[in-house]
Amino acid sequence: MATGFLHPGAMGASLAAACRGKRLWCGAGRSAATRARAIAAGMDDVDSLDALVAQSDVIVSVCPPASAVEVAEAVAAIGFTGIYVDANAIAPATARTIAQRFSRFVDGGIVGPPVQAAGTTRLYLSGDRAAEVAALWTGSALETRLVPGDAGAASAVKVCYAAWTKGSAALLTAIRALAVAEGVDAAVLAEWDTSIPGLSERSDLAATGAAPKAWRFAGEMDEIAAAFAAHDLPDGFGRAAADVYSRLGAFKDAPGTPLADLLAALSAGPSQVTPG
Repeated sequence: MATGFLHPGAMGASLAAACRGKRLWCGAGRSAATRARAIAAGMDDVDSLDALVAQSDVIVSVCPPASAVEVAEAVAAIGFTGIYVDANAIAPATARTIAQRFSRFVDGGIVGPPVQAAGTTRLYLSGDRAAEVAALWTGSALETRLVPGDAGAASAVKVCYAAWTKGSAALLTAIRALAVAEGVDAAVLAEWDTSIPGLSERSDLAATGAAPKAWRFAGEMDEIAAAFAAHDLPDGFGRAAADVYSRLGAFKDAPGTPLADLLAALSAGPSQVTPG
């Protein structure tokens, strides 16, 4: 069985490396860094999307959330008849919209970092062919978990998980920016050290760890806000977090940026920093 991977960034390439069978990707127009990841993951370049669609039994999409629908439409337009797996961080309703474009569809949601060691990364899957897709990673470091339900179920798990992890990180980052703006950062950190041990360090990591990936997180938080709104739940949490990450978008792929610089960019306002 051949599995095609669309736009393998760090996460997609790690999924490909752990996948059984032949692994394909389309290198046309992709960066040198992406090509290096694909080679390291043992993927074969088929040069064009048409070739990828023609040669793949399964296609796995791992791309920025804002591009998930566009990527799926491009594959569907070519006439793909295999199993399409959308493993992007999207709202359940977005997953259901994409599912309508394919006769065989599996919804996916990834929790954890790029696959490196067993026990760190989980791929949630839902839909009639979920077990078949899960078998592609049997015996690998990637753990697969089946979620009862059809399209949207696995995405709902991911949305609920990320609403807390990325949402709370955005809140902590915004709080630190406010504390700095008011000149009370040291006092706030001292109180946290007294009453909530470990939160000071967590707030440091919330900003510095997320900044290089904030350009992706902004779109993910928009999807999370949409998921809340679809059930008449308050969606302001997600929209505010999306704003936080949008303001940090210029730090794309820039690890090691000083915390003070990140907080200053956050306080500068949405028009001052262009997302990557």
